[in-house]
Amino acid sequence: MKTPCEFKVMRVRECVSLTPDQIIETPESAAAYWRANIVRADWYDPSKEALIVLILDTRRRIMGHNLVALGSLDTCPVVPREVFRPVIVAAGSALILVHNHPSGDSSPSAADIKVTRDLLRAAQLLKIDLLDHVIIGEKFTSLRELGYFYA
Repeated sequence: MKTPCEFKVMRVRECVSLTPDQIIETPESAAAYWRANIVRADWYDPSKEALIVLILDTRRRIMGHNLVALGSLDTCPVVPREVFRPVIVAAGSALILVHNHPSGDSSPSAADIKVTRDLLRAAQLLKIDLLDHVIIGEKFTSLRELGYFYA
């Protein structure tokens, strides 16, 4: 028999240097959130890819974040159910995906582009706004700014 367990979304009150009304809707603000919170997490390992979802309300204020997957040196498993579950549980309206490339090169891979397009279709069905997918390396790259969010 499966035992129920708690589903953890890191709320803003548990994060550093953020106010509950902080708006996150640009790649710069998503990257700043990553630097302020994710790299300080106990589970974070810079030699592994990590995918987090930033959960936003209707006014694009940060509600919290959730670690979706912790991968290996060059791959991270992405399942749409696991990406959208924290947003639904927290009653979020929008999300921004953020993941790192341990190599330091923030250029999107073919897999990053394919996953993003798949998640865009899922977000449309769920009526949840997927605002961006930001890749963190030595710099950061926005897949929206590169044009991958348009048909």
